[in-house]
Amino acid sequence: MRGILGAITRCEGVYTMQFSHEPVLLQETLKVLQPQPGEIFVDGTVGGGGHSRAILDKIMPGGRLVAIDQDREALAAAKENLLAWSDSVTFVNRNFAQMKEILAELAIEGVDGILLDIGVSSHQLDEDERGFSYHGDAMLDMRMSLEGNTTAADLLNHLDAQQLTRIIRDFGEELWAKRIAEFIVMKRTEHGPIKTTGELVDIIKAAIPARARRRGPHPARRTFQALRIAVNNELGVLEEVLRQSIDCLNPGGRLAVISFHSLEDRIVKKMLQHAAAGCECPPGLPICACGKKPTVKVLTKKPVQAADGELEVNPRARSAKLRAAIKVLKEGKGE
Repeated sequence: MRGILGAITRCEGVYTMQFSHEPVLLQETLKVLQPQPGEIFVDGTVGGGGHSRAILDKIMPGGRLVAIDQDREALAAAKENLLAWSDSVTFVNRNFAQMKEILAELAIEGVDGILLDIGVSSHQLDEDERGFSYHGDAMLDMRMSLEGNTTAADLLNHLDAQQLTRIIRDFGEELWAKRIAEFIVMKRTEHGPIKTTGELVDIIKAAIPARARRRGPHPARRTFQALRIAVNNELGVLEEVLRQSIDCLNPGGRLAVISFHSLEDRIVKKMLQHAAAGCECPPGLPICACGKKPTVKVLTKKPVQAADGELEVNPRARSAKLRAAIKVLKEGKGE
């Protein structure tokens, strides 16, 4: 799959159609990041700039923010929304998995805090031409960055049933993955290429028995999620940016990650636990032979989720989960 899927990531932040930003878990994020005047922060997914605005309020005077986003429209909105701090913000239109390279180019050796707000934005979901939504009818695109080469239509029309099954099952956790994949292949064989979201929704509805469609969320939700993840190589890129983020933190620096579905949250949890574990020797050895030391201390035993008050204002925050860690100073001590 890696041969045909680009290493592209997505941007996050919850937008309206005007790119106004409703930052998810804002107060909870500030609590774990603890931004202080004069510190250097990275917002790896600046989106509309809601989280960045709150961070900038805390790190002034003397602070600096590196605002990264690969969506040009989102970055333009962030520049407008953060205009008051323009002298203290460096805007970068790149993939956040290039964080180490970006900071090196800016001559920044380490940072005091990093925020990664992982997930497709409400603006992208609502913008029909991007092809993320199973509501309405649009071209099957699903690229987070329009500079990417592979679209959802490319996958649907070129992969075989086994490959499609694996994508829909593994990335969408869809019980009917095999049947949906078979219906996709049958449809394109009999009627030509599948081009629109409406066509795909009809195929999915035909593949899933009526009794199953009547339960739970929209029947196309899991398949659309799976295709979006595959198009953008989201999980592979998430692993890479987490590794780089830990490396980029100064001792005592903090990392906050907001994820929006179980696959992402599992990766974040596993990688933070691994970084905090230190020794990797097999159980039973009398002394450590590997010499590996913890690089972070996990600050969130369980993921932090939105309170009822936030859910009333922003229902899309329901699936958001925040995990955080602090870079250890020495011998496993994080503070």
